[in-house]
Amino acid sequence: MEYEVWPSALKHGVKPEDMLHALQNCVLVFRMEEEFDMRIGPDCAGNLLEIGVVRGQAVIHAMKARNKFIRRKS
Repeated sequence: MEYEVWPSALKHGVKPEDMLHALQNCVLVFRMEEEFDMRIGPDCAGNLLEIGVVRGQAVIHAMKARNKFIRRKS
C-alpha cells in the first residue's frame, strides 16, 4: 500500500522509510476517530513507533511510541 507522508509526520524526526517499515510491520492498531488510526510498529532498527494514519493512506503523525499506547490493549 502507498502512503502519503504529510509534513506534520516529519516533525519528530522520524524518517519516511522508518514510518513505512512500522506500517508494514504493525503490531497494534487503535481507532482514535472514525477516519484516524494510531498504528504501533517497529522502525528499521526495531524501535517502536506510533504512526497516525488518516483514511488508511495519509501519514500525519510519527514519533517514538509512547507508553500510553504500548501499555494499552487494542
